[in-house]
Amino acid sequence: MDLEKQGLYLTPFQRQLLHKSLQTDLRREYRRRIEIMLLADTGQSQTQICETLGCAQETARYWIGMAKAGLAHQWNERLMGRPKAVNEQFLDRLKELASNSPCDYGYPFRRWTAQWLGKHLAKEFGIKVSNCHINRLLKQMGLSTRQKGEGKPVDMPSSEKAGITIGDLQSDLLPGFLWHFNPIQSSHMQVNR
Repeated sequence: MDLEKQGLYLTPFQRQLLHKSLQTDLRREYRRRIEIMLLADTGQSQTQICETLGCAQETARYWIGMAKAGLAHQWNERLMGRPKAVNEQFLDRLKELASNSPCDYGYPFRRWTAQWLGKHLAKEFGIKVSNCHINRLLKQMGLSTRQKGEGKPVDMPSSEKAGITIGDLQSDLLPGFLWHFNPIQSSHMQVNR
């Protein structure tokens, strides 16, 4: 294949980069990605490429699309296999972050959310974890994004300290107010006016 020959989708730079990458020691899957794009660039159809390389139609379709979109240089950015698993360092850092205020790390808010913990950890470790999984990990560690006092009843001042008590209300106003308020009758009266 002549490197200088004009192809259908790839720029001369992309073509040269892909040929150079083929000369290195690559995993079979990465090599196949490059070969698919180079064959598509020569005008071979998806069916011909699948027969030549023995790959799935979906794989060929995806990488032909990448070549057509001008993204051939990203052949190694889409990782192979299962996503990276959470490791001990990740868990230790999650525990450290959840135990401290986000303000300590330059954020303008006072309380972590699973979404923000996930974003922060993705920047540090390159591992994206769902919000549900962050909450699951926190629960396993006995931690939460909620503040310690959140959800507990608030102490109300005792009646001695309060400025108003039930005894201050006039008893004749209370029953009259309740008996005269009839939402059906009130709305009916407004319609007739």
